[in-house]
Amino acid sequence: MVAARKYPIGIQTFSRIISEGMVYVDKTDLVWQLAHYGTFIFLSRPRRFGKSLLTSTLESYFQGKRELFEGLKIMEYEQEWEEYPVLRLDLSSAKNASDVAELRRKLLLILEPYQKIYGTSPTEVAPGEVLSGLILRAAEQTGKQVVVIIDEYDAPLLEMLHEEAVLDDMRRGMQELFQPLKANERYIKFCFITGITKFSQLSIFSTINNIINVTMDSDFAAICGITEQELTTVLRQDIERLASFNEMTYDEMHQALKQKYDGYHFTRLSKEIYNPFSLMKAFQQRELNNWWFESGTPSFLIHQLKQFDTDITSLDRLEVPSSAFDQPTENMVDALPLLYQSGYLTIKDYDREGQIYTLSIPNQEVRSGYAEGLLPAYTGLSGSSVQTSFALKFWRALKKGDIEQAMQEMRSYMAAIPYVEGFKRKLADASSAEGFYEYTMYLIFSMLNVYVHTQVKCAGGRVDMVVMLHDTIYVFEFKTNGSAEEALQQIESKGYAIPYESRGRHVVKIGVKFAKDTRIPEEWMIKK
Repeated sequence: MVAARKYPIGIQTFSRIISEGMVYVDKTDLVWQLAHYGTFIFLSRPRRFGKSLLTSTLESYFQGKRELFEGLKIMEYEQEWEEYPVLRLDLSSAKNASDVAELRRKLLLILEPYQKIYGTSPTEVAPGEVLSGLILRAAEQTGKQVVVIIDEYDAPLLEMLHEEAVLDDMRRGMQELFQPLKANERYIKFCFITGITKFSQLSIFSTINNIINVTMDSDFAAICGITEQELTTVLRQDIERLASFNEMTYDEMHQALKQKYDGYHFTRLSKEIYNPFSLMKAFQQRELNNWWFESGTPSFLIHQLKQFDTDITSLDRLEVPSSAFDQPTENMVDALPLLYQSGYLTIKDYDREGQIYTLSIPNQEVRSGYAEGLLPAYTGLSGSSVQTSFALKFWRALKKGDIEQAMQEMRSYMAAIPYVEGFKRKLADASSAEGFYEYTMYLIFSMLNVYVHTQVKCAGGRVDMVVMLHDTIYVFEFKTNGSAEEALQQIESKGYAIPYESRGRHVVKIGVKFAKDTRIPEEWMIKK
């Protein structure tokens, strides 16, 4: 078996990762390019995608710590290794501020360590005044321009997205912090700001009129996350070790990792990107799990999905212009910008002629995470409830190839679901009776960690649901007015299964009739 390596789980300090010999995927060529791209730079990426490690790497670079970068790609670019004073502010510790007064107090605590280095002034009271004073004194004392790095800039605001009255005050409080950056431009060598979401320049960065947003710049598409090439070279031995432990071949494990954690695109020309946290966690724990969601679905996302009455079954293959998702979160008319910026949707295709992007759920991990976080919110059920009361029986039936028994288990389970009122109202608004069943079964299958699509476009029309397992693809058609036989005939006559017949997996067609009164499967017909 391949020897284990030390993975930087929860470690986002570049110097520690390098000095302790932890696994590091070299991004320093991109770090150098970013550092010389402009003076004020903004980048957003989903949580746990390596933004903090990026800010730490920039900090070490501008501090001139050449010894940490020996053997890395940046050595081909950098010759001077000049040292600059660096103010690196992590605003994540201010994310639980309940009002603007508490926000200001927490921001002052974040700035306090640098006051011990560069001194204070009695006239500096507000966070913006303190930051301005620090920039001036750091420049005066060192004779160098100052580097300002702000990590998780939006952390204090995200939990307040649904609190309109408080949000306005919080935005003004954040604006006060950022005001000195433009005023002290001549003293600033480089300023980098990063977070999950994009707040409008007017509301937060109103004075920084020359900030460059590289979030969708193809040159920096891979600066956070792991590319396919990096996975199969730098991390090849980790795939081999994981495959050996799970009694799989290298190719089988590579494909499993790809299906589970790959699929992110941050620009229209982006390479496919793997979730770095989930990959490292899988290598460390030797298990493919939904690691990105182990701390739960962010509450701000749940609030916004509820506020905008979001239908999660409609989130695959959305065809939209960039203005629909690459926009400030406070200007949202639906949850799409937040879903994209948070990593719950990603770019899958781009029509250059029409300038239209196709957005979809990135991978199996995120698909399962939707259900894990949303099932309790919409139905009152917990994931463990679904898994313990239904999943085991259902999977045992499928493994035996007994689809009839599996459908019987599905029928029994759906008959017992105690839908909460909010879910009932949601389903009552479905555009069709079949929409109810698509929504319910989508949640159930996703909760079972199964790759599932609803309303899938094909040449003959739209397939109600396609469920993809490792060796079998199930094509479902639902009917409320009509029989299971008619549903199966529709799959056949419209060629719904044809796109899947060349994928090397068994294809099973299932026509299901649901009872209108009980809303459970009444009859079904199966064709293998």
